[in-house]
Amino acid sequence: MRVLHVSDVHVDVPFADMPVTGWASPKRLLGGANLALRRKRRFRDAVEKLRLLGDLCDEQRVDLVICTGDYTALGTEPELRAARAAIEPLTRCRFGLVTVPGNHDVYVPDAVGRFERIFGDLLEPGPWPKVRIVDDSVAVVAVDSTRPNPQPWRSSGRIPDAQLEALPSVLASLGDRFVFVITHYAPRLASGRPDRFTHGLVNADHLLAACAGLRGAILHGHVHRTYRVRVEGVMPELFCAGSTTEKGREGLWLFEVDGEGLRATQGSFEGGRYRLRSGS
Repeated sequence: MRVLHVSDVHVDVPFADMPVTGWASPKRLLGGANLALRRKRRFRDAVEKLRLLGDLCDEQRVDLVICTGDYTALGTEPELRAARAAIEPLTRCRFGLVTVPGNHDVYVPDAVGRFERIFGDLLEPGPWPKVRIVDDSVAVVAVDSTRPNPQPWRSSGRIPDAQLEALPSVLASLGDRFVFVITHYAPRLASGRPDRFTHGLVNADHLLAACAGLRGAILHGHVHRTYRVRVEGVMPELFCAGSTTEKGREGLWLFEVDGEGLRATQGSFEGGRYRLRSGS
C-alpha cells in the first residue's frame, strides 16, 4: 500500500471572488491583509502544484492520498470550492483521498459547517472520529481538531472530548490493521516539544495517550516544515507534511505499508516538479 501525505495547500482566489459579507471580523480583516502582503505571493502556484501532485501519484502508483487540511486562507466558500476542484486529480487514486479540515478552513464562526458541505463527498458518514477502512491491512482514523478562533492572536485547536473518549474503542475495533490517525494540528514540534498555547493543539497529550500503543502513525500539518518525530512512551511516530505548496518549503511524505511495517520517504519540489528524496 502506497500512501501520499500532503497538507496546507492554501488554494488562493482573487479578492473580487470573495463575498463582501464576513469582513466585519477583525481576524478575517487581518488575515486578508496578510494574504495580500505575503501569502498570495507564496501560494500563487498552489493549483498548478496540485496538478503536478496528480502526476506524482501516477508515477509512484499511489493507492491513497491523505490531506491534513488548510485548503484555504480565509475559509470563504469560493476558496473552498476552488480547492475542492483543484484537488480532484488526487481523488483518482485507487482508494481516493481522506481528509480533515484545517484551522484556515474553519477560520471564524461564519465558516463552521462549510467544509463538511463542500468536501462532504470525501468524508466518511457519521460523527468524528471518522473511519476509512481501506483494506484488510490499512485503515485511516480522522480526528477533527479545528475550531473557529475569532481572536486575531490565536490559532490554536482542540479535539472535542467526545472524539477523544471514542478514539480508544475506535482504534481497538480495527484489529491488527496499520492505522493512520490524522488531524490538522501538530501534537509535537520537530524538537519534540509541544507547540505554544496560542498556536498548537491544547489537548495534544490526551491524543497521544489515546494512541500510545497503536501500530500505526500520526499524520498532521499546520506547521509549515516537513519533519518526523518520536515521542517517548508513544509507539506511533509523528509525521508533519508541512505545506505541500508554499514556495520554497514544499513538502510531503510517501509511505509504503506492508506486513513488516512502514517505510517513509520525504518529498520536495525541485526543478518544477515533486521529487522523492533518497533515504527513508
